[in-house]
Amino acid sequence: MMSKEELNQRLHQAKIVGNTATIACLIMYTSYIQQIISNFTGHPVSPLQPICASINALLWVAYGWIKPKKDWPVIIANFPGIIFGILTFVTAYLH
Repeated sequence: MMSKEELNQRLHQAKIVGNTATIACLIMYTSYIQQIISNFTGHPVSPLQPICASINALLWVAYGWIKPKKDWPVIIANFPGIIFGILTFVTAYLH
């Protein structure tokens, strides 16, 4: 059985990992900006990966939203994936 101090340390570690993962996820989805620019400059990227990422992000946002206690890090980290994934998908066909 964990002591209260060990439990607090684990919770602190989990918060650090969760915050780091949220930032990494935001960076990952904003990297689509370069692909959107490529699409507009006549060098379209494949639309398959961004639409799959968008669907994945939508599912994670829905999961975070419907939990009894909203999981804001999951929602915040994945919401940009919906937007940037759809934008990348659409702009792949607009070039």
